[in-house]
Amino acid sequence: MKYALIGCGRIARNHITAAVANHLEIVGLCDVVAERPHQLIREFNLDPKTPTYTDYVTMIKKEKPDLVAICTESGKHGPIGLACLDLGVHLIIEKPITLSLSEADQLIQKSKAKNLKVAACHQNRFNKSIQAIKAAVDDGKFGKLSHGTAHVRWNRGKDYYTQAPWRGTWEQDGGALMNQCIHNIDLLRWLMGGEIAEVYGVTKRQFHDYLEVEDLGTALVRFKNGAVGVIEGTTNVYPNNLEETLYLFGEKGTAKAGGKSVNLLEEFKFADFGEDLDAFKADHSEMPPNVYGFGHTRVYDDMIHAITDDRDPYVTAKDGRDALELVLAIYLSSALSQPVRLPLTNLSTQNFLGVFTGRAE
Repeated sequence: MKYALIGCGRIARNHITAAVANHLEIVGLCDVVAERPHQLIREFNLDPKTPTYTDYVTMIKKEKPDLVAICTESGKHGPIGLACLDLGVHLIIEKPITLSLSEADQLIQKSKAKNLKVAACHQNRFNKSIQAIKAAVDDGKFGKLSHGTAHVRWNRGKDYYTQAPWRGTWEQDGGALMNQCIHNIDLLRWLMGGEIAEVYGVTKRQFHDYLEVEDLGTALVRFKNGAVGVIEGTTNVYPNNLEETLYLFGEKGTAKAGGKSVNLLEEFKFADFGEDLDAFKADHSEMPPNVYGFGHTRVYDDMIHAITDDRDPYVTAKDGRDALELVLAIYLSSALSQPVRLPLTNLSTQNFLGVFTGRAE
């Protein structure tokens, strides 16, 4: 299967690793900075003749890949994705799938019309710890769900944001919830039943006064099934990343995924659990080298089979939209200082330009 990559920045290395592990034929690398594809070719010992481009349309028309990954600035995911669908390729789109609900809706509609697959890259769904919790939810082991909590307690300093000027802007990025926390927000919504009635959010820009966006976001989420979600996401933890954790509580079960990126199954207690608990937790825990985990390789494996078997990918464009919608709902609620009911339409991060200007932080 022929594969091409658009955007050769920080996260591209995980995508190249996944492409190589899944034996894809890499037919093109594209970045507006001409040197970046060459850096990846050298770093991963790819064929030195691998074609490189600064224009993705030219690359797709010439190389004719089957599958393309989009790893550009977040604000460009939607326009590039729509153009790629018009060119007839399947897509893996890094999180967030877009920064605009209308663009996400267009991606969903166009991919269906053209019978093309679009996978949202929420790779933590493939973590062994999360797979164990999802299986318990699907098997009814929790009984009635009470509540779940998602915490991302990380650190991002000025050096991180100055590496790329698009970071920390409403037009191309969003804040801590949209960039660093959306994976865990996706997991909470997915595992808690998906359908949301109402969101109440509070966002603040506590320490990063050189950004347009929040460095702290909190929310209460009322699900239609009666369960409650609690979200806390921040880049203010001193002096470095502390944890990413996810809890689920039900009448007959308690589960916790922890570690730096919900990669450890730390609690797994159920009324009818009959296995060796310590062995089960060990079997469903991983120690990845960084917060990105091992999930990208699994996203790619699933997407290859989705294409060859003509089925939906495990994480669909609709799933990506759901995570985006929840983050935007928190932003809207905070801006209005009132609860927000879902569903939402026609909302994007650009609706919040200037939200922190001139108000008490």
